[in-house]
Amino acid sequence: MRVYVAVTDNDWFALHAAKTDVEEVNFWRPSPEAGFKVLQPGELLLFKLKSPNDAIAGGGFFTRFLQLPINMAWSTFGVGNGVQSLPEFRSRIAQIRKVTMQPTDDPTVGCIMLAEPFFWPKSEWIPRPPEFVLSTQAGKTFDSEDEVGRRLWDAVCERLKRSPVSGLGTDTATVAAIESNGFGKPQIILPRLGQGLFRIVVTDAYSRRCAITGERTLPVLEAAHIKPYAMAKRHEVSNGLLLRSDLHRLFDDGYLTVDPQNRQVVVSKRIKEEFENGKEYYNLEGRVLREPAEPWARPSAENLEYHAYSVFR
Repeated sequence: MRVYVAVTDNDWFALHAAKTDVEEVNFWRPSPEAGFKVLQPGELLLFKLKSPNDAIAGGGFFTRFLQLPINMAWSTFGVGNGVQSLPEFRSRIAQIRKVTMQPTDDPTVGCIMLAEPFFWPKSEWIPRPPEFVLSTQAGKTFDSEDEVGRRLWDAVCERLKRSPVSGLGTDTATVAAIESNGFGKPQIILPRLGQGLFRIVVTDAYSRRCAITGERTLPVLEAAHIKPYAMAKRHEVSNGLLLRSDLHRLFDDGYLTVDPQNRQVVVSKRIKEEFENGKEYYNLEGRVLREPAEPWARPSAENLEYHAYSVFR
């Protein structure tokens, strides 16, 4: 397992550290060309604060890196971006890029999205490893198979055990780290997605196109739960569909569903009966669902069956 120690803005950290129960954050990079390929989902990113703090003060489990429009990053994560408002977010990016940005501008920003983040009090901060030189601009990667990386991993596990993140159930990356007790080879456990990360990962899995119509206008696309979240209790991509906002509402209310066997759209007679309308929606009857290319992201038969037989009517 790799551990990436990232140079972290002190104000970004302080805003999150002042909160409780932070389930996801956007560790953004201002460049529209920024990339991030050093971690795989489930690996660890640690926050190394800038001078005068110069210590590792927390971290999170890497989920995904994407270039996202600023407006989408804000609507998805809000203060999880480490700022209090969209104008402040826009201003910070413009300042770092040294450009003028208008209120309606919506350029992309590099988003390193982290789940199950943790923010330690100063008494728990880890001193900067000597191998992490002060001139480092962005960050440095360590391998948990090596001595320095293993020391970092063990130190993180010890602190998570003393001050575990509240509100996490079983089968999470944090719990797996705690239960390792610093022994054995670190195992990669995919972190639990929050609502924002669920939206982003589903949007990316469906290539930013509605699963039914192919619509590509991003502001009207929404990540729908197939089995209601109140029942599923977890945000899982196999329980998600990317839908146009009106179709999302109809899907949630049981006016349309997807046949679990042939993956075709089924539209309820209730639309005609209740609203004396719906021609546009009945034209979708029998349309085959557009599914993600990755098998793990495709809707599970179990979830589709639940919706078809328990929600749709």
